[in-house]
Amino acid sequence: MEPCNELNNKLTHKKYNIRLKDVVKSFTKDLFYYLFDAHDDELKCLEKTFLKIADNFKIENGDEVWNTFQGKFQSIREKLDLDAVAVVNFDPATKSLEEVYLACPGFYAISIYRLSHELYVQNVPIIPRMMSEYVHGITGIDIHPGATIGDSFFVDHGTGIVIGETSIIKNNVKIFQGVTLGGIQVKKSLESTKRHPTIEDNVTIYANATILGGDIVIGANSTIGANVWITESVPENSLVTYQTEIKIRPKKNGIR
Repeated sequence: MEPCNELNNKLTHKKYNIRLKDVVKSFTKDLFYYLFDAHDDELKCLEKTFLKIADNFKIENGDEVWNTFQGKFQSIREKLDLDAVAVVNFDPATKSLEEVYLACPGFYAISIYRLSHELYVQNVPIIPRMMSEYVHGITGIDIHPGATIGDSFFVDHGTGIVIGETSIIKNNVKIFQGVTLGGIQVKKSLESTKRHPTIEDNVTIYANATILGGDIVIGANSTIGANVWITESVPENSLVTYQTEIKIRPKKNGIR
């Protein structure tokens, strides 16, 4: 066996500038803060940081991308305000809008999704995924920046939620912890196809439901109960539940 140092000398390691993860993390946090507490000097710093990141990824039209992205901030904020109102209107544990903005992990995940999505639709490489993975690590909520999500979206608790790249979620949808909107197959050849479900207006999906497949549509005004596994479309105004028998009986002596 060759000595380790000689073996290492034969290997060629491409450098990926992994430290950019920290730069994107700070950039993402500052973007979120800027949306709700805007200052002109902060905007200039955000632009400078973005152009630095873009340069590392060899994005030649960084200035144009930033200008387009910056032009979306007002509409992103308006959508987020609708999301925040949806939380207050639905969640009995949330007492105020201030609580949503400061202490709701689902809202934070949605906020970063809405920001990263605007870069995704400009075909910006890697940066949107880095943003979504940062908030995934913080909240446990995995929303791919390529997903399409409408107005007044509410994530309750949120831990363990997975929303795939080609998911379409329309307006006034509520999703609880552990929900997966995924693909029924994982194949590289399906990269350019719709692999994830469509959720129509006013749907509620309860904890740990799994909905798989690009052709699947959950019809408007439906309720998807906890723990269900769905691989076929659901008509509008449906109630889908999973039933199992639960027995409650006295313990026998000696059983702890």
